[in-house]
Amino acid sequence: MLQQYSGVYDPEELSALGKIFDEAFAALPASMQTPENRTELAKLVLARAATSESELATLRNLMDAVASAA
Repeated sequence: MLQQYSGVYDPEELSALGKIFDEAFAALPASMQTPENRTELAKLVLARAATSESELATLRNLMDAVASAA
């Protein structure tokens, strides 16, 4: 489970967040894979990680929905 340490994450947590980010970005349609969206998605993943792991699950579901709608 991801834990919050005042914005500081251990290597395992960073690896998990990186994987979530990579999967979410790859799920976006090609037309949405812009540098701006990449930055915003990174901010979204970090904000959700600071909230809770369930928020990350919601983000994964959203990315799946975006990918299937494309």
